[in-house]
Amino acid sequence: LMVRARALEERTLKMSKSGEGIFWVGGPGEEAFNVCLGLQVKKGRGPAFDYLHLHYRNLGVMLAMGMSMADHVRQMAMTATDRHSRGRNFVCHYAAPEWNVIPVTSVIEVQYVMAPGTALVQKRHGGNGVSVVIGGDAGSSEGDFSSCMVWATRPGNELPVLMIVTNNGYGISTPAKTQHSERNISDRGEAFGIPGEVVDGNDPVATWFALERAFEHCRSTRRPYLLEATVSRLHGHSSSSGAARVNNETDCMRDFERQLIQEGVIHRELAELIWHDAREETDAAVEQVMTEPMPTPDDVDRFTYAPSPVDAVYPEDYTGLPR
Repeated sequence: LMVRARALEERTLKMSKSGEGIFWVGGPGEEAFNVCLGLQVKKGRGPAFDYLHLHYRNLGVMLAMGMSMADHVRQMAMTATDRHSRGRNFVCHYAAPEWNVIPVTSVIEVQYVMAPGTALVQKRHGGNGVSVVIGGDAGSSEGDFSSCMVWATRPGNELPVLMIVTNNGYGISTPAKTQHSERNISDRGEAFGIPGEVVDGNDPVATWFALERAFEHCRSTRRPYLLEATVSRLHGHSSSSGAARVNNETDCMRDFERQLIQEGVIHRELAELIWHDAREETDAAVEQVMTEPMPTPDDVDRFTYAPSPVDAVYPEDYTGLPR
């Protein structure tokens, strides 16, 4: 899953440079953390299951939950068959109601102030569903981040919100060390009585168990938890900055692959085969998607208003979604 996520990130980056796509943003370097999170989510629809308030660096989460490569490529290519936004949004801006994936927005960190809303429904409903909200280190400076901590810790109304910060050390182009005076972002939860920890998000084993602890706390106590994961940013923030490769960052993929080979879990030939198969799968997805239809001016209002114009028709064989 980590290799598939990396291969897809690399291919969609090429799409932005070749003209097959317009704009790229993503999270190369965060595959270890994202895949572990996606595999531990209680997947389903409604308050009995986990809600996901993601941001635009969570490709690995969606792949681990079962999203196809083609569905990611469709949003990158902005085709009418894009099941997340019908070609009307940037890549990585997912929306999957059947998995409780709340629509991702480009507005930084608004997801933190939305998460207590779904968590309140979950607490009233009963069960052990958790509202997971994830963002970056820079966004934790937004008021929405503090509002999430306030609303999740009101006496007698504590909420099962798993707050996650993936700290890659940069807010677009601003170094985190020039903005944050606290030792760790997770320390900010102490004033609100929110427990938490910092985990090496480049280590999938450490990440797996840190997420287990975090989910267990939220599910059993019905209270919030703040998990900070230190991760790498292997490319520039987005294609608007050129997205050039950064060479001095830890690569979770290479480190974990080396560890697996050294410990005899896999052999090098199998590792190479996994990479080969992932890249072939990615190329096939792009080849398929580039033959699919694009949105037209006639359907621009569809899904903007309810009810949507009835004369906007999509081919069922491409979308599989109701008209």
